[in-house]
Amino acid sequence: MTTYRELAPPAGLLPVVACLWEHQVAPGGEQRIIPDGCVDLVRLDGELVVVGADTGPVVARSGTAPASRTSGIRLRPGAAGAVLGLPAAEVRDRRVPLAEVWPDVAPALAEALAAAGPAGRLDLLARAVLRRRAERDGLVAAAARRLGAPGARISAVAAELGVSERHLHRRTVDAVGYGPKTLGRVARLRRLVGLGRTSPLAERALTAGYASQAHMSDEVRRLTGLTPVRFLEDATLTAA
Repeated sequence: MTTYRELAPPAGLLPVVACLWEHQVAPGGEQRIIPDGCVDLVRLDGELVVVGADTGPVVARSGTAPASRTSGIRLRPGAAGAVLGLPAAEVRDRRVPLAEVWPDVAPALAEALAAAGPAGRLDLLARAVLRRRAERDGLVAAAARRLGAPGARISAVAAELGVSERHLHRRTVDAVGYGPKTLGRVARLRRLVGLGRTSPLAERALTAGYASQAHMSDEVRRLTGLTPVRFLEDATLTAA
């Protein structure tokens, strides 16, 4: 049996953390990971890794061993650069051992996680991020909210925030891992998922901000690796 659950972060982490989460995949199971604009710190198969912001789908398959539990903490879009202490683009589309990013902290944290139960692991991950005393890039956070609106244009968002498109692109790449264009595409996909299944697909495409159903189909395939019908059958909106 495959289970996934999200928990709200402690109040002190709300500005930078979207959620704490646990995922358990049955032997031989499959997990399709879809871009969400976030970076996660994950304990995976006993190893601590940084999961960078993805620009396309990642399909993870479990082996035949008994189901294992994965624990993680998800950083909000715009928080990763500050929390990690490096440009988020350096981990884009990558799974990087945390020891390479936090060499002074990761070994002791990994040892503590190995000795802890599920709830204790989430608490340890939260405490590790809290100790970073990081702040989310306010400009990028504001841009992410605006890019999430149907019909948003990067030029208009940059002008509204009082910066050049080039400056906004640089800040977004450093804080998120990729630029405003990709962040906008991801936000549009999340809007589509959030619309549910009560209206025709063509209507949902326009409501989400796609130019047409064909445009939506192309974008969904690129970001998820599936057709819109297949993807939306069981897609759920995760915290971001």
